[in-house]
Amino acid sequence: MADGNHSELPTVLILRRCPTIALLEPIVSQKFNLLKAWDSPLPQDQFLTTHASSVQALISSADGPPITAQILHLLPSLKVIATTSAVLDHVDLAECRRRGVAVVDAGKAFAEDAADSAVGLFIDVMRKISASNRYVRDGLWATRGDYPLGSKIGGKKVGIVGLGNIGLEVAKRLEAFGCTVLYNSRSEKPSLSYQFYSNVCELAADSDALIICCALTAETHHMINKEVLSALGREGVIVNVGRRVIIDEKEMVQCLVRGEIRGAGLDVFENEPDVPKELFALDNVVLSLHQAVATHEAIVALGELVTGNLEAFFSNKPLLSPAVIN
Repeated sequence: MADGNHSELPTVLILRRCPTIALLEPIVSQKFNLLKAWDSPLPQDQFLTTHASSVQALISSADGPPITAQILHLLPSLKVIATTSAVLDHVDLAECRRRGVAVVDAGKAFAEDAADSAVGLFIDVMRKISASNRYVRDGLWATRGDYPLGSKIGGKKVGIVGLGNIGLEVAKRLEAFGCTVLYNSRSEKPSLSYQFYSNVCELAADSDALIICCALTAETHHMINKEVLSALGREGVIVNVGRRVIIDEKEMVQCLVRGEIRGAGLDVFENEPDVPKELFALDNVVLSLHQAVATHEAIVALGELVTGNLEAFFSNKPLLSPAVIN
């Protein structure tokens, strides 16, 4: 039960307390009365029906339940969905558009941190930082001698798949290292000097590494397939800080095991938290637990953005980070 102060605050619905929501809850709850579906003994559909006339705003997360047409149907008064991610594949955007429900995303709140992680994974694979760390810790330096050399970062041609907020920050960092940036995106960006490729396979063939930053759509599902990985070749590295199923994971694992690509830096996996066990034994693979975007600073920035968007909505002011859903 909300106390007297919270009862006067605007109400915002949250369906499930997933990891991102748990981090944001202390920030957002200072200015809004959070209606927590998971606290109710009622089944979700019954809970939503009970509150259907009063819920105008909802906070959603990519690691939480999807916002389906059925959920939107049960919330006829809903006017805005504040998502905590830059990608929107967990929201039925077509149904939101049909119902006139505005959607706001994470904007640039995560872009710098995700880019730092992407470039960090790339450097780690190329320079064998994690692998040589294990080698030293296992006492092998003294018994087996020096570890195999890594490769220089400068001068490499790096293909970025998805040149949105995150991809642009990755490009900026790679330029500082002296890399040549190539890219594939939904459309060419004439204002940029980077070379554009409409075909991902051709991009892979011309790149020393691919860094995946794009959103998940019907077109990008398993877009990085056997053909693309073969085009990347034996000296190619792949880094994924995008969505889980953009890479055909089974094909990628086989390419890594067979030495058909040079290495991988992976923050996301198809069946999280289950990671293919074949990867554990490979020193040319760096694994991270889906936290590329997550820093203390990013969570604070995201909390402020979500709060600002909701404040703008309840004050009839322009939303801070409206998503393009047409």
